Amino acid sequence: MTLSAHAVATLDDRITGSLVGAAVGDALGGPVEGYTPEQIVERHGGRVQGVVGPWHGDDWRTARPIAPYHKGDGHVTDDTLMTHALVRVYATVRDHLDAYAVADHLVPDLVSTPRWIPELEAEALPLQRLFLAEKWLAARLHYGHADPREAGTGNIVNCGAAMYMAPVGLVNAANPAAAYAEALDVAGAHQSSYGREAAGVLAAAVAAACAPGATPESVVGTCLSLAKDGTRSAIEAVAEVASRHSDFEPALRPLREAVAPFDTVGPDYRAPSLAARRPSRLHSVEELPVALGMLLIGDGDYRRTVLGSVNYGRDCDSIATMSGALAGALYGEEAIPADWVKTVAEASRLDLHAPARTLTEVAYEIFARDTRRRRAHEAAFAALADAR
Repeated sequence: MTLSAHAVATLDDRITGSLVGAAVGDALGGPVEGYTPEQIVERHGGRVQGVVGPWHGDDWRTARPIAPYHKGDGHVTDDTLMTHALVRVYATVRDHLDAYAVADHLVPDLVSTPRWIPELEAEALPLQRLFLAEKWLAARLHYGHADPREAGTGNIVNCGAAMYMAPVGLVNAANPAAAYAEALDVAGAHQSSYGREAAGVLAAAVAAACAPGATPESVVGTCLSLAKDGTRSAIEAVAEVASRHSDFEPALRPLREAVAPFDTVGPDYRAPSLAARRPSRLHSVEELPVALGMLLIGDGDYRRTVLGSVNYGRDCDSIATMSGALAGALYGEEAIPADWVKTVAEASRLDLHAPARTLTEVAYEIFARDTRRRRAHEAAFAALADAR
């Protein structure tokens, strides 16, 4: 992608690229989630280079620990289902969101409206596809009537909120600080500690990627200016390693070693340590720093960035969702291989462009409303200042 093409990418291009890029990354990472880079090579005879089938082939319906989900063949996972659900909340509220919007709109959407679930190959309530960390939303808000701003406290600390926070960055395009603040509010209903922080930083990163002239380095720089505690330290450590690589293959192990001191899950992703996913100011989710590292290594190129994320293994569907959202926001949909987009849309039976059209319309409405509010504030402040 040339600099000139990058410079003229419109907001519409960036929103479409980010949401479509996130969904495609999610679908590519899904079938190899939970495995190591070495296991991925052994299973596929080399690195994953595109859409692949289920890890256990035709036995996906019964093979543990994946059953009953059809992960692979271009199916998106819960990352995309949650992202699209958040877009629907924006379409309803048509303004900035907060934790109460999650309680009033997102949770009812998850628990009451059947939708096509690609991995189940059936219509079902989205809640039935979510894992326990995301089902927490329904338990705490729908059944427990918790204060939405505090409902995330007590949940396991993971990337569950960060994985669907790209829309917050997109409606705050080119305003990372505002995206960070809004995402922290929204994520308070779902996560606490460094899980909530990751949601804020991911939204800020997407907003930064939308800025004219943005680069992978400027995106990471913005993240470092806003991130706190262990999240900031983890991003810094991963970015330092990423700066020494231009290809993901030799970087896979060094990236893992860089993020390991901040990751509580431990070396065996499927057998987390006793200290896993507990609140801490010293730690970070693994997914966000690695996604940013892959963005740097791939120099923002969608294919290189996402394939690095996928072949990293572990929680690679969420890593590729985040890095795909960032690369797509930087360069628009044209940077995403068209055959991947077509395969994922058809296999998942989803219109990947409809959420982008909706969110683009809403983003313009919110910006116009923000402008009116800002001008009203400026006039009020000026009147107060003149009275001195």
